[in-house]
Amino acid sequence: MQEQKFSATGRRKESTVRAILTPGKGSFRINGTDISSYLKRQTLVDHAQQPLVENDLLGIFDISCNAKGGGLSGQAGAVRLAIARALLLRDPAIRGKLKAAGFLTRDAREVERKKYGQPKARKRFQYSKR
Repeated sequence: MQEQKFSATGRRKESTVRAILTPGKGSFRINGTDISSYLKRQTLVDHAQQPLVENDLLGIFDISCNAKGGGLSGQAGAVRLAIARALLLRDPAIRGKLKAAGFLTRDAREVERKKYGQPKARKRFQYSKR
C-alpha cells in the first residue's frame, strides 16, 4: 500500500513554497536543510510551524518543503500557508479551526514600487521654499 502524501502550495511576498506532508517521525526540511538552520531565527520557525502546533500535529508528519524566491520572512509565511492547505486536504474537519486562526488566508501585501523623482516609494525629497 502506498503512503498517503498531502501536497499544497503557499505564497507570500515574492516567495512560493510547495510543502509535502507524509506520515512520519516529525522531520521538517526546507530545500533539504533542517528548518531551524534554514530559517535561522526562532520566531520564523515558530511562525512556519503554527498550523501544526495549533492542531497538536507537531511530531506526526515528515514535512519536506521546496522554497523559491523572496527572503526568509516571506518564505516562512509561505510555508505556513502551504502546511495549512495540506492539513486541510488531510482532514477537512479542521477547516474551521484553521480559518479562525487565519492560516488559510493568503497575505496579499506586496512591496510598493519606487516612483521616479523620489528616493523611495513614498518618501519625498525635502522641500525647499528658497
